[in-house]
Amino acid sequence: MATSINEVTRIGVLEQLVGYHLRRTSSIFATDFSRAVAGTGMRQVLFGILSIIRANPEINQGNVGRILGIQRANMVSLVNELVDKGLLHRETSSEDRRAFALTVTPTGEALVDACLAEIRAHEERLLDQLSAGERATLIRLLMLIESKES
Repeated sequence: MATSINEVTRIGVLEQLVGYHLRRTSSIFATDFSRAVAGTGMRQVLFGILSIIRANPEINQGNVGRILGIQRANMVSLVNELVDKGLLHRETSSEDRRAFALTVTPTGEALVDACLAEIRAHEERLLDQLSAGERATLIRLLMLIESKES
């Protein structure tokens, strides 16, 4: 039986599945993130890479990829993109001549800072119904799930 626009459509068993809600939430966050940083050239994956490198100067790209769950081939092209944009500096690692040490350039630092203000506003928009304690609990619970990754 067809439902009208004004009727609530039941989602059945999906209502009880955490994965369904995580996927929907991720989609909402990704869409709003894109709007928040529109015009900067920033994407979630690039922001993640720059953030990890910023927190760990001279980290190698293999470790960045492992931390973020990015496959090696994809990581190479993403790092190339960031280097080409002048956001990242890549040089042969002094610890392992087969690896590249990565650092964020001053231009990359400025872009991360500019985007961070917009990203904080984006998160505030989406989480405004949660208290600070509830947000901390949400992050803690999500991190517990993330820790299951092998």
